[in-house]
Amino acid sequence: MSTLTISAADVNKLRQQTGAGMMDCKKALTETNGDFEAAIDFLRKKGAKVAASRQDRESNEGVVIARTSADGKRGVIIELNCETDFVAKNAEFIAFAAAIASTAVENNPANLDALNELTVDSQKIGEAIIDKTGKIGEKIGVSKYEVIEGEKVIAYIHGNYRLGVLVALSSNPAAADEAGKDVAMQIAAMNPVAIDKDGVDATTITRELEIAKEQTRLEGKPEEMVEKIAAGRLNRFYKDSTLLNQEFVKDPSKSVGQFLNTVDKGLTVTAFKRVALGA
Repeated sequence: MSTLTISAADVNKLRQQTGAGMMDCKKALTETNGDFEAAIDFLRKKGAKVAASRQDRESNEGVVIARTSADGKRGVIIELNCETDFVAKNAEFIAFAAAIASTAVENNPANLDALNELTVDSQKIGEAIIDKTGKIGEKIGVSKYEVIEGEKVIAYIHGNYRLGVLVALSSNPAAADEAGKDVAMQIAAMNPVAIDKDGVDATTITRELEIAKEQTRLEGKPEEMVEKIAAGRLNRFYKDSTLLNQEFVKDPSKSVGQFLNTVDKGLTVTAFKRVALGA
C-alpha cells in the first residue's frame, strides 16, 4: 500500500471528473499513487459508473424552471441541462431542477458558483449534480441562473419546461397575477429585446439604423431621404421589439403598455427575464 498522502482537493477533483463516491475516489487515488488516469481505470475495473467519458459531451437538452418567492417580490429561473430528451422528460430529473430553483429563490445566491454551494436534500447542489451524472449516465449541469426583483414578480413556464419567463410589475393591484401572466406569455411568444426604447443598447440601435439605411438605399431612395426613412424604420423596430410598445397579443388594438394601464393606472413592467432551453 502506498504511503502517498491524498489531498481532499485531489479526491474532489476525481469525484467531479467521474461522479464516483468520495471514499471510492480516495481509495482509487491511494491505490494508484495519485495517478488520475490510472485511478479512473481502477474505478472502472471495480464497476463504478464513471462520468469522465461524459465531460466532452453536449448537454443541449434539459428543463427551464421559474419560481417566485413567497412574498412575490423575487423570482429566479434556472436551466438544468442533460444530453437527451428522454432524461429531460424524466419526473425525477424535473423534480431535481425544481428543487434547485426553489432553493435558489429561498436563499438568493449571488451567482452560479454560490448556487452550487447551496444544499438540496442535505447535499450541496454541485455534489448532487456530480452524483446524478454518474447515476443517470449523462452529463448534467446548471447552465443558467437568472434573478429579478420587484413589487410583484410573476413566473411562467412554457412548452413543457423548455422556456421560462419572469416579469416584475411596478405595483401589486388585485389583478396583478392574471395581468402578469398575460405579459409573461407575451414575452415568451414575442421575445422583446427590452422593456421600452430607453432599454435598447447603443450597439443594437446603431446596427438597426445601418440596416435601415442600407435597405433604403437599395430601394433607390434619394440620399437626402435616407436618414429620415431610416429613423422611421428604427421607430418601427421599437414598436415590434420593445415590450411596452408591442401590440398586445391578446388584444392587438392595444400595446402592452396600454393594456397594463387599463389593469391599473400607471402599472408598468420594471424588469423581465426570458430563458429558452439551449439558447
